[in-house]
Amino acid sequence: MPSTKSPLSLIVTGGAGFIGSNLTLTLQEKLPEARLTVIDDFRSGNFKNLTGYRGDFVAQNLATLNWGEKFGDEKFDAIFHLASITDTTLHDQFVQVHDNVESFRRLLNFARLNKTRIIYASSASTYGAVTQASVESNGAAPANAYSFSKAIMDNIARRAAAESPGWVIVGLRYFNVYGPHEAHKGVPASMVYHLAQQMKTGHRPRIFKHGEQKRDFVYVKDAVEGMVLAMERLDDFEPINLAAGNPCTVRDVLGMLLAIDGHKDAEIRYDLSKPTMIPKRLIDPSKADRLLGFKARTSMEDGLARTVRWYRSTLQHSKSRMS
Repeated sequence: MPSTKSPLSLIVTGGAGFIGSNLTLTLQEKLPEARLTVIDDFRSGNFKNLTGYRGDFVAQNLATLNWGEKFGDEKFDAIFHLASITDTTLHDQFVQVHDNVESFRRLLNFARLNKTRIIYASSASTYGAVTQASVESNGAAPANAYSFSKAIMDNIARRAAAESPGWVIVGLRYFNVYGPHEAHKGVPASMVYHLAQQMKTGHRPRIFKHGEQKRDFVYVKDAVEGMVLAMERLDDFEPINLAAGNPCTVRDVLGMLLAIDGHKDAEIRYDLSKPTMIPKRLIDPSKADRLLGFKARTSMEDGLARTVRWYRSTLQHSKSRMS
């Protein structure tokens, strides 16, 4: 694990984004003496996500950042790499793959000399369109440029770790993360966010087909806990799935949201335009339990209630500022 000397020096890339800002503020709370540096270019983040942040901030595009020039011989205990183009509807394969892969390559080149511990966001989407619960030993079968870029990141991380024994590089494969600070993510935001937004604006909530598709979900605070555990407990290269392991159907998730919002009898729109929707997309979280002692502590009902409360509070705050 990283040096226990105080203060730890930590970097979070993509720290103004959804998961990154939740991680940054959690690290600030858990490790108040730590020296935190966030790097972000605001493509899918917002400074408002970092309200109360007390650390340094570097506004840079990681695909072109010269790490050595920026940080010199400064040493860091760990780098959490969350920055990424996550929009799967982006059809420019060059931009998606180039920015995601080359950003990671530059980070690895900087971290290699001191074997700085790296915890990076891989993706459960690298497993492809499978209906059985995916385990880390499964091969990659990416279905789009985003998933392909994450599979390549896994490849170069594995090679880098093999070439530098003792270098800890952990790729966490998230699936359906939801929760506060997601509003600025746009199209790539979670299904939970889009359904809540539809309800908040008075529209009939829309789900594809009849909502019987089963998915794994993980509340963002639990995902953050998994990242912190990865920093503290692992001593080797590892790809690890992060999910709650309690899959729900899309219809069940919508039902919980409607109940929380007091609209249990709301009329639902069923969009039948995607006949090839995969009936099940699940991942096996047992490796995270075994190596990290990670178990998601937030139930789906509780996580959705917290999320809706956050949406309401931000909406009320926005209205009060405008009045």
